Amino acid sequence: MAAEIHRITQETLDKLQAEYDELTTVGRTEIARVIESARLLGDLSENGDYHAAKDAQGKMESRIRQIDTVIRNHEIVERDSNADTVQYASIAKVVYEGDSDDDFQEFFIGSIEEKPDGVLVASPTSPLGAALLSQRVGEMVEYEAPSGLLRVKIVGLR
Repeated sequence: MAAEIHRITQETLDKLQAEYDELTTVGRTEIARVIESARLLGDLSENGDYHAAKDAQGKMESRIRQIDTVIRNHEIVERDSNADTVQYASIAKVVYEGDSDDDFQEFFIGSIEEKPDGVLVASPTSPLGAALLSQRVGEMVEYEAPSGLLRVKIVGLR
């Protein structure tokens, strides 16, 4: 099975590489020190510090694997800040049919790794993300959701 290609910007790739380097050097060394200190406290079966440290180690190793997968299977995409259509790395402001323009939601179209704070993510391959791509402000877009066909109007783009 072919690995999924992660479309990310160069800025995100650089950020992920720095996080990976930090976790695989300083992070692993620090968690090993914490585990060893907890181990010295005695009986491991009732040692909360030891179990918490092992849990933190598992989460860290999971994140390392996740980042490694993205780094090994990525494609760099460029942002076009002058675009007048929704594209990768755009933030589309949408209103669901029947709602007022004040009841908008903002969706970042791209990878969860690039998600800006306070904005929902719509993968470009998701029904909503795919429907929004290449559309202009003012257009009504339909997409199939688990609850049925939904319509949204694009009211802004950044």
